[in-house]
Amino acid sequence: MQPRDRLTVKEVQVATLVWQGLTNKDIARVLITSEQVVKNYLRTAFDKLGVWTRLELALYVASHGGANWHVQLGSGNGLLSAGAVEWAAAAGGDAVAFAEAGSNAKPQAKVAAAASVSTR
Repeated sequence: MQPRDRLTVKEVQVATLVWQGLTNKDIARVLITSEQVVKNYLRTAFDKLGVWTRLELALYVASHGGANWHVQLGSGNGLLSAGAVEWAAAAGGDAVAFAEAGSNAKPQAKVAAAASVSTR
């Protein structure tokens, strides 16, 4: 069992959004929660993965599949089905803009995606 297999669905969501370059405030908007809750998810994800910073977390996600990281986890922890992106629907579709920005997008595209969420 890999350390990432111990993450909850919310921790996976937060880690993926950190990898995509979102701030805690933007992540809170996507997940429809508070910044403090996002910080709590980050702290527990850091502990479970053995990382100390957001950069290390982003590098961990990138080295374990990047955009497909949450899909690859489907077989490991039983929390996500292999083809599903349940959290995008749970966030009211707002997370889709961030997923579409992905790793190949320029930082400006990610900022534009974040701005579109805040204007809704």
